[in-house]
Amino acid sequence: MGILIDIRDICKIYNPGENEVRALDHVDLTIEENEFVAIIGQSGSGKSTLMNMLGCLDTPTSGTYMLHGQDVSCLSDDELSDIRNKEIGFIFQGFNLIQNLTALENVELPLIYRGVSRKERLSLSQTALSKVGLDGRKTHKPSEMSGGQQQRVAIARAIAQAPPVILADEPTGNLDSGSSREIMDILKKLHEEGRTVILITHDNDIAAQARRVIKIKDGRVVQDSAG
Repeated sequence: MGILIDIRDICKIYNPGENEVRALDHVDLTIEENEFVAIIGQSGSGKSTLMNMLGCLDTPTSGTYMLHGQDVSCLSDDELSDIRNKEIGFIFQGFNLIQNLTALENVELPLIYRGVSRKERLSLSQTALSKVGLDGRKTHKPSEMSGGQQQRVAIARAIAQAPPVILADEPTGNLDSGSSREIMDILKKLHEEGRTVILITHDNDIAAQARRVIKIKDGRVVQDSAG
């Protein structure tokens, strides 16, 4: 396995000067391809800022971020958008589904933006929904599905074009224990298929299911252990 993510001396500072906030404070982190990593921390620890950095949603104040050997810490918004489209599948706590679209249409939507042909995106979307066990729910809208089913639609959307990295931000945060188990089983399966899965959570029980747990506190990595 090669190195997927290599972060060196990353800082993210808000309000520089007298009242500055160091959301990330000289963070070093390496993640290899096909790892299953949980990043855990309480609210305000810096884990969301780190997720935004890893997902190319934000850029650091200082330091370098190498993704697949490319320095992405100084790229423009458009260049970062291209990287996100090719490299990263996002799963969010709030599902972020469009309410008036069916499950299939929600999964297809990012593929439309990426210029995938109608025939190919239909095939990719159906395959992705099948992979998360929602063959029978393709024509249902979010309001007709449970929270667990909605999160599975969100996972299908994230994996439809087979990005090498899955970045899941509190993916079980709004779910009951049964649905949480289903979502974690899907993430484990994706990891077994060769994806790199990075899970952001504040829940120790969820984090413990990853192969490696990175704990962040006050913007610093305070613990890094293989599970």
